[in-house]
Amino acid sequence: MAEFAALRDAVRDLVSDGATVALEGFTHLIPTAAAHEIIRQRRRDLTLARMTPDLVYDQLIGAGCARKLIFSWGGNPGVGSLHRFRDAIQRDWPRPLEIEEHSHAGMANRYVAGASGLPFAVLRGYAGTDLARVTSTIAFLDCPFTGERLAAVPALNPDVTVIHAQRADRHGNVQLWGLLGVQKEAVLAARRSLVTVEEVVGELTPLPGAIVLPHWVIDAVAVVPGGARPSYAQGYYERDNDAYAAWDAVGRDRESFSGWLDSIQAEEVSR
Repeated sequence: MAEFAALRDAVRDLVSDGATVALEGFTHLIPTAAAHEIIRQRRRDLTLARMTPDLVYDQLIGAGCARKLIFSWGGNPGVGSLHRFRDAIQRDWPRPLEIEEHSHAGMANRYVAGASGLPFAVLRGYAGTDLARVTSTIAFLDCPFTGERLAAVPALNPDVTVIHAQRADRHGNVQLWGLLGVQKEAVLAARRSLVTVEEVVGELTPLPGAIVLPHWVIDAVAVVPGGARPSYAQGYYERDNDAYAAWDAVGRDRESFSGWLDSIQAEEVSR
């Protein structure tokens, strides 16, 4: 059952060292503020799962929070590489990073299997690729009905899923709309979940294409206006394209990144 909490308290209670954590959002509603709080609390040895890792995962990796990354595509959208990610893979800085790479479809199906209480998912995919050679969580099987060769991937059940949404009502029911990814599936697959929202309203007004996550599948709701910046929240603010471009220079250089990290951690004093 959802409880309202300060972001600091929710992260402290839900995200522990060594946990598998999914911070989901597809170009939109990315839970940036929650990721920064995880950095401030210096969580370590996390397995980070995400369909499309971008700036927040670059920052978590550079801060030394991550032991492993389960992902599909990764990059700074519209700009280029994630340099903290590359540094961890190529030079083990600030620590070695294990990777488990899937396709978008593979990641989505893993969450769906987790949300459905199934041990694995079956899909038409990976045929003709080399991913199965380097990723142990991809297997192939023959359909018992048609004989068709199919790919199988295990269910993904994060210890905690973190998402950002537009609003919640006073009971903790959460509503999100616009360009969505696998937020719903990732929450339903997780053992526990944290949702940051722009605001709390008295009643959730129905909107075309909106989804509602009921309060009984959410553990904590934190009100964090602007919590998705520099990504966008439809109906509230636009994407900050300049911030994505600026991150390339910050993330590219260890000294620049260390300065950024100091500034994020210093916010702990002023909050």
